[in-house]
Amino acid sequence: MKILGLIAGAAMLLGAQAAQAVTIVNGSFETPIVGGTFDTYEAGNTSLTGWTIGGAGVNHIGSYWVSQDGNQSLDLNDDDIGSISQDISGLTVGLEYKVSFYGAANPNAGPASKQLQVSAAGVNNFYSFPNGTNTNSSMGWALQTFLFVATNTTETLTFLGLTGGPAGVALDNITIAATPIPGALLLFGSALGGMGFLGYRRKKLQAAA
Repeated sequence: MKILGLIAGAAMLLGAQAAQAVTIVNGSFETPIVGGTFDTYEAGNTSLTGWTIGGAGVNHIGSYWVSQDGNQSLDLNDDDIGSISQDISGLTVGLEYKVSFYGAANPNAGPASKQLQVSAAGVNNFYSFPNGTNTNSSMGWALQTFLFVATNTTETLTFLGLTGGPAGVALDNITIAATPIPGALLLFGSALGGMGFLGYRRKKLQAAA
């Protein structure tokens, strides 16, 4: 019964860990405020709150096109491929996290699709966004997800454009959350915990008799 209680406790502990809040700083790129259509940030520029800029730089989009969330978004390309990265802290080692984000192709230049790589904790995923039917007023924002298991309490999340030229992948509304432990497992853990408690009471009653 002690083993069953330990299993139940571990399941409930995992559930509690999954509930811990981890956040992306400036995931919708609302700061700083863009003064017009867009601002250009070269690699190493620290203007984009919460993010480190690499590669050939990025464009911080204001009124140039319609954002998915809020008033601003990002183009991962300036004159060529750029990147952004952020250190995510407060992670639980061994726990899975889901990054959600919206992507689209900058519609103002080819090719027919724009490519993106997202990476964290040794995991690399690739995404493609069609170009040709979307416009600045109808960007065709698509929800995407990226999963990784934390190997450290702090991991670096990176978005890297893979399509060259001045018009790359547009990004907006990046969020992160721990993947919840399956409900069935939590129920199983709770049931095991109840069995352990009943066994403990039975032993106490037998000893008292």
